Order: sequence, then C-alpha cells, then structure tokens
Amino acid sequence: MTVAAVKALGAADVVLYDHLVGDGILDLANLKAERICVGKRSGRHSLPQEEINALIAAQALAGRRVVRLKGGDPMVFGRAGEEIDHLDALGIPVRVVPGITAALGCAASAGLSLTKRGVSRAVTFVTAHGRDGERFEPDWARLADPNGTLAIYMGREQARAVGQGLTGAGLPLDTPVLAVENGCRPDERRSWTTLGAMATEGVAAGKGPTLLLIGEALRERRVGAADAGDALGAGGDLGQWLDGH
Repeated sequence: MTVAAVKALGAADVVLYDHLVGDGILDLANLKAERICVGKRSGRHSLPQEEINALIAAQALAGRRVVRLKGGDPMVFGRAGEEIDHLDALGIPVRVVPGITAALGCAASAGLSLTKRGVSRAVTFVTAHGRDGERFEPDWARLADPNGTLAIYMGREQARAVGQGLTGAGLPLDTPVLAVENGCRPDERRSWTTLGAMATEGVAAGKGPTLLLIGEALRERRVGAADAGDALGAGGDLGQWLDGH
C-alpha cells in the first residue's frame, strides 16, 4: 500500500471494501470507522453496482468521510469510473489514491519483467469479463501480437477460450502462460502452462481471482521454474506486501 492509502484509511468514518482486499489491510482503518463489505466475486455480487454507488453517495451526503477500498488499482477494471461519475453528478468531491494493479503486482512477485528488449515491446491489459450478460469476444487478431505480453484479468473461467482464440489467431502453441491465483496475497498460487495446453485443459486454479500472463517475455522464467520443480507455488514475502489499494 502507499502511505497516502494508509492515511486515508486512518481518517475514514466509513470504509466500503471489496472481497479482494488482503488480510490485515482493514486493521489499518480508524478503529471507530464503520466497515461495510460490498465486494464482488465471480458470479456472486453482494450488492449491485448501482446500490454501491448510492451507498457511497448517501454516506458522503451524511457528512461522513468515505473510503471506497478496492484491491489492486481502482482505475484498472475496478469500476471506479462508474462510482466517480455518480458522485460527480451529485457534486461530491472525490480523490483517487492509486494502487498496484494486479498485472504489475503478480509479475513482480513472480520475478517477471513483462517487457524485454528484442522480445516484448508492449503490454496489453484485457478483462475476460464484460458487463453482466455480455459475451467475451475480443479481437483475437489484434491481441495475438508475438512481440507483446498479455495480461488477462479474471481469466480462469475463460482460459480455454483465450487459448483457443490466441492460437487460432496465430500465436504458437508453446507460448508460455503463467496463471496467478489470489495474486499478491499470502495465499498466492502460480501455475505454468502453454497456450496450446490451456486451450484444451484450462489452467490449474481454485476459485480465487486468476490473472493470466501470456507471452515470450516469460519464457526464460518459465524454464527456470520448471527446472527447479516449482511449477506451482505460493507467493513469498514480496507477494504478501503488494496489496495495493
């Protein structure tokens, strides 16, 4: 976390937090602050987004200092824009405290560089989930860049579709893939595979949120992990301390 985030939690009258917030983070909040869970998990929402928007606004209009606490960076697939738009329309001032987005945090905890001279010159962030009811149908031809790295957020359930789409668009079957479940938390789990294997078998992950990192920039690290027999492991100390909010 950043110092600014810790200060914001300490000054809050009410904290509206997500399920993805790591253990111990809420302990940094003002002891007198009310804590309200409004988190979402895959397929299960404790509150619809519209109700979360209204709850933030109601608490602020009541004169309370509100912290809307999210895992990772709130501005990367975090629906923060919808909440900000709602508050702006009501004239409620908002300050965003950035955090470490999942792709960068997971890459760091695994010791990976997402770009590499002569191998990967770009990183693309993609979400594997649209709005409720929308189908996952990205432009595979655009995403299948052999000179780039892909970070697929919330990718566990769509892993086969991702593998099939990217290989169908021309990426080699042996392209390295790292699936990171519960990234940057003490219970982080990593699983190495290839694009071809993922297209038929999916990825080895439980029920936690899973990020897929895909591309040639990962190859040397994947070979090293396989040689060490560490194809699936838990995050270390760095992973535990990268709960950005």
